[in-house]
Amino acid sequence: MSLTLLAISVLPVVLMLIFVYRKDKYEKEPIRLLLKTFFVGCLSVIPAALLEGFLQMFTFGGPVLSGIYEGYCVAGFSEELCKLVLLWLVIWHNSNFDEYFDGIVYAVFLSLGFACVENIMYVFQQGDYLSALSTGTMRAVLSIPGHFLFAVTMGYFFSLAKFDPQHRSSHLFKTLLYPLLLHGTFDAILMVSSNLGAMESGLGSLVALGLFILFIIFDIKMWKWGIRRIKQLQDLTKEQDFDKNDPFKGFKWEV
Repeated sequence: MSLTLLAISVLPVVLMLIFVYRKDKYEKEPIRLLLKTFFVGCLSVIPAALLEGFLQMFTFGGPVLSGIYEGYCVAGFSEELCKLVLLWLVIWHNSNFDEYFDGIVYAVFLSLGFACVENIMYVFQQGDYLSALSTGTMRAVLSIPGHFLFAVTMGYFFSLAKFDPQHRSSHLFKTLLYPLLLHGTFDAILMVSSNLGAMESGLGSLVALGLFILFIIFDIKMWKWGIRRIKQLQDLTKEQDFDKNDPFKGFKWEV
């Protein structure tokens, strides 16, 4: 039973890691550094949990306000801030971070390290096998891809900040802001929907259903946005790779 639940918790993470690794077409990153980044992501649950615990001391009444606060401030801000700080410390000055697409690769490995530990914790803290199986399945479909897409967004702006120094401050601000907004919206919709659905009210249940439909639309939009950003950095990396290997770069033709 435990092996089945562990597989459900970890396998989606592995598949997402393989997916982004295969998307890195031009210069693969060192496996050792990728594993280090993933392990740092696993450890990032510690500072994130501490910060979340502090922010949860401030509560808001009502199913809507409490869901919004939990989604944006407690989960979104805490988790994305901790991921970004550790990504900066591990990767920013590393010589292997030398192509646009690298930002997405390292951000995904770190973020999914976090998601892997979080997934295992959520699944194994359930009281019975069926609840654990249901939780693992839902998180495999929603939460793991969610963390993947938050990381794609973070890695996209992280790379722009690295290779576009003229606008570095703006890109770094977006490196935190955009994943926070995506993560916060993702969690807030689900939390508010869950809070309203738990109320013994026909109107609450109806609003909860509407929010879940909104969540599906948001998730589809987020996937489209993420895939576009992956393709964009692949194209920039291809240009970068061509420039590095261009034998005539810097050569002045004389007529």
